Amino acid sequence: MLPFLFVTDLDHTLVGDDFAHDELNEWLLEARSQGSKIVYSTGRSLTLYQELAAEVPLFTPDLLIAAVGTAIYRDLQGEPDPAWSEKLQTGWDLEQVKAITAHFADLVLQPETEQSEFKVSFFLTEEAAMEVLPQLDRLLTQQGLEVQLIYSSGRDLDLLPRHANKGSALTFVRQTLGFAPEATIVCGDSGNDIALFSVGEERGIIVGNAQPELLSWYRDHRNPNHYLAKSYCAAGILEGLQYFGFK
Repeated sequence: MLPFLFVTDLDHTLVGDDFAHDELNEWLLEARSQGSKIVYSTGRSLTLYQELAAEVPLFTPDLLIAAVGTAIYRDLQGEPDPAWSEKLQTGWDLEQVKAITAHFADLVLQPETEQSEFKVSFFLTEEAAMEVLPQLDRLLTQQGLEVQLIYSSGRDLDLLPRHANKGSALTFVRQTLGFAPEATIVCGDSGNDIALFSVGEERGIIVGNAQPELLSWYRDHRNPNHYLAKSYCAAGILEGLQYFGFK
C-alpha cells in the first residue's frame, strides 16, 4: 500500500455505524503503519471533538481540521496552527460580522463552544433560510467584508472568512504534508463537505446517507474522481475505498 492522505468528516460520515467503524479503524492502523496520514475534518470545535472522542472509539488522527476549516490542530491539546490562522485575517472583521447578523431575528446563535475568532455559527430553519441568506450575503458584501455563508443539514449556518472552509484547509494540510491530490481521499455527508470535493483531483467518497444539499451538488458536478456509496457512514467509506482500490 502506497502512502496516502485520508481526510474524513466525523458526524454521519465516519461515525454512525459501530461495526463498520471498528473495521475502518483496523484499516487506518494498517495504513498509518505504511506511511499514510489520517486527518479529521469536522464542523465541531475542538471542545466538541473531544466530547465525541470520549464517547466513540475514534482513531487518533495526525491532524484535526476543526470548526469547518477555521482551525487546524497538530496537537489536540495545543493551539491552532498560527500560519493557517494568519491566512484567515484578510477581509474578516468578527465584531462587524456579529453586528450585521444581529439584525436578523431568525438567526439563533449556536452554543458558545461553536463560536471562535474565525467562525460565527447559528441555527436557521430551512423556511427562513430562503429569505435570510441572500439578504445577509448582500449586507456583508456592502460593508466590504469577505465572508462566506455555509448552510448545511437544513439547520446549521456558519459565517467564515472567505478563504476558510474544509477545502482550503485540506489544501494547506496536503501541501504541508507533501501529498499529491491523487494520493488524497476525502469523505463527507453534508453541505459543509462540498468544499472537500471541490478542490481538485482528490478521490472523494460521499456516503450513502448524504444530505440533500451534497447529493444535489454531486449530481450537478459529475466527476469520475467522486464515488457515491450505497452504504451509510463508515460502511460507505469502506465501500468507496474498495471502489478506488485503496482497500
